[in-house]
Order: sequence, then structure tokens, then C-alpha cells
Amino acid sequence: MSPVRVTVLLPGVLRPAAGGASRLDLDLPAGATLGAALDLLAADHPALDRRLRTEQGTLRRYVNFYVNGEECRRLGGPDTQLPSGAEIQVIPSVAGG
Repeated sequence: MSPVRVTVLLPGVLRPAAGGASRLDLDLPAGATLGAALDLLAADHPALDRRLRTEQGTLRRYVNFYVNGEECRRLGGPDTQLPSGAEIQVIPSVAGG
């Protein structure tokens, strides 16, 4: 099986934790999941990982992850399979009133 290339799209509020990048391209092994993509991001951008996952490695409650436009918690959370060419959008919830 061939490797999977995905793109992670980051909003402005998270870009400083990723060296200012608005998008990150990742090469993953075939059959990769959202969790594997986040593990790879964590290796290069630990500050970003702290904003996306808890100390236990679970997805932060107030951060939404979309894979090709579908909210990943409906697809399988960190076990969501990533097809080659997938776009992962990271959208933190905004609170206020």
C-alpha cells in the first residue's frame, strides 16, 4: 500500500504553536488515522499538540477536527481513517457572551 499524504489546516489562533504555518502537509503510512497524524504533529510541534490533546492524549473537548468536512467525533474520533489527499481542519470552539 502506498503512503497517505494529508494536509492539516490551522486557524490563526493556533499558527504560533506551529511556527506560524497555516497548513502542514504530512506523509503517513497507509491505513493512518487522525491519531497517527496528531502523533506526527506532536513530534515536530509539541506546543501545538498541547493545544489539541489532553495530557492523556485524548482530543480536547473544545477543539473540533474535521476530516474532509466531516466532524471526526462522528467518524471515530482519533481512530478516523485518513484517505490520501484528506484535509484535516482544526477549529477551536469560541466561547463568549
